[in-house]
Amino acid sequence: MAYLEITLQIAPEHRRAAVGVYQKYKEPFLSQIAGATSKELLIRDDDVQVLHGFNSVDDAKAYLDTAMFNEDVVTGLKPLLAAMPEIRIYAVA
Repeated sequence: MAYLEITLQIAPEHRRAAVGVYQKYKEPFLSQIAGATSKELLIRDDDVQVLHGFNSVDDAKAYLDTAMFNEDVVTGLKPLLAAMPEIRIYAVA
C-alpha cells in the first residue's frame, strides 16, 4: 500500500472552490485510476492536503502522469494556488 500526499497553499476565500474540484474528481479517481483505493481531503488552518491511497508506490507515481491529474485536477486547481504544491509519496510498511 502507498499514499500520495499533495499539500496545497490555498487562501481561505478559495477553499470552497478547491473542495468543488476535489468532489468533482473523487469518484472518477476511485473508479478509473489503476490501483486507487481512497481519496481524502484534509483542511488545516495553514493549507489543504489531498491524501490518495493506492495499492502500490508505482500506482501512485503513475497517477501523476495521467490526463485526469494533469489536464483536469491541476487545471482546476491552478488558479486557486498561492504556491507550488508539495507532492510526496509514502510506502506503507
